[in-house]
Amino acid sequence: MRRAFAALAAFAALAGCQKPAPQSVEVRDAWVRLAAVPGRPSAAYFTLAGGASPERLIAVTSPRVGKVELHEGGMQGGMMTMKPLAGVDVEAGGEAKFEPGGNHAMLFGVDPTVQPGSPLALAFRFGSGKAIQIDAKVLAAGDAAPDHSGH
Repeated sequence: MRRAFAALAAFAALAGCQKPAPQSVEVRDAWVRLAAVPGRPSAAYFTLAGGASPERLIAVTSPRVGKVELHEGGMQGGMMTMKPLAGVDVEAGGEAKFEPGGNHAMLFGVDPTVQPGSPLALAFRFGSGKAIQIDAKVLAAGDAAPDHSGH
């Protein structure tokens, strides 16, 4: 009986670590890595957490960035590849990750006053008409990526 209770308590503790699914799509863990060479494109990374209904990310913008493009990244023949995306689907209750080596947002024409440690406002627009504005953490080119594994 004690073992069953201990197992149930452990399961309950683990279940409490899980974030409940949001009611509508959310943007989580957004960050930007500035380009190593001034004037070159920077990259934004984030996670889209799906809500009760499917969504489609159709655009990301920022008042301090000239243009933002969504890109699919990957490896082919030992070479990093990249191709533009018209949008990204987020299944109900699912996730779409934008991370180094994978999908990402390319930021062209970043305001040169954007510095590591400061926030960068990003606006996410979805096919449903929903818009989300967040502040992304800005990192220098050589900084380690943030650890969001506890989320």
